[in-house]
Amino acid sequence: MAEIWKKCTECRIDIVFGATYYQCSVSTCNRTRMPLVFCSVICWDSHLSTVRHRDAGAIEAKAPSKSQWEQELAGETASPAPARPASTPDSVQPVHRRSDETRPNLIPPPPAAATERRVVVATPAPAPAAAAGDLALSDAVDKDVLVVVSKLKKYIKDRSGFNTSDQIFDLISDHVRAICDEAIRCAARNDRKTVLERDMPRPPRR
Repeated sequence: MAEIWKKCTECRIDIVFGATYYQCSVSTCNRTRMPLVFCSVICWDSHLSTVRHRDAGAIEAKAPSKSQWEQELAGETASPAPARPASTPDSVQPVHRRSDETRPNLIPPPPAAATERRVVVATPAPAPAAAAGDLALSDAVDKDVLVVVSKLKKYIKDRSGFNTSDQIFDLISDHVRAICDEAIRCAARNDRKTVLERDMPRPPRR
C-alpha cells in the first residue's frame, strides 16, 4: 500500500509519495507552511470559486519520495531560515490559465470552470415567409401593444423577482404578431376563416 504524502486541499483524496499533483500558480496559494495541493486540474479549478485570482494557472508537479520528504522536514527543523515549499518541483509545466491571454502548451479549463456570464440579447424573430399560395396579409395594421402590461410584469416578477422595462412590450408585441400571422395562414390553408387553437405555433417545452 502506497504511503500518503498529503491530502488534496479540495476533495481530501490522498496524494501518495511520487504521485503527480497540481499547484496554483498564484504565490498566495503556495505559502511555505500551508501550500495548497490538488489531485487534479478539476480540484484546482474548484478552489477558484473561493478566491479572487485575476490570472491563475494549474501547475503540474510531482510529490517527493518518502526519503526526500523526510530530508526536507529535517532541514526545516534544523534551519531557522525559511525552507522552500516541499511541493516545489524541479520543473513545472503550465496546464491552463484563466485568462484570455494565449500562451503555449495551455490546456483550456473544463466547462464547469467558467465563471463569467455572457448575456445574450435576442432580436425580434422575423415573421415566417409566406409560402406560394398563402393568404396575402394586409400591411395596414396598427402597431399597438398586444399584451396586458401589468399581467406580464407580474408574471416576470413572480417567476424571478425581476422588474420589467417598458421598452420590451413593443418587441413582445412583434413576436405576438408573427405568431398570429402564421396561425392565420394555417387557417387559410385549411379553408377556414376562423383561427383555431391548433393553428397556433406551439411554444418550446420548458
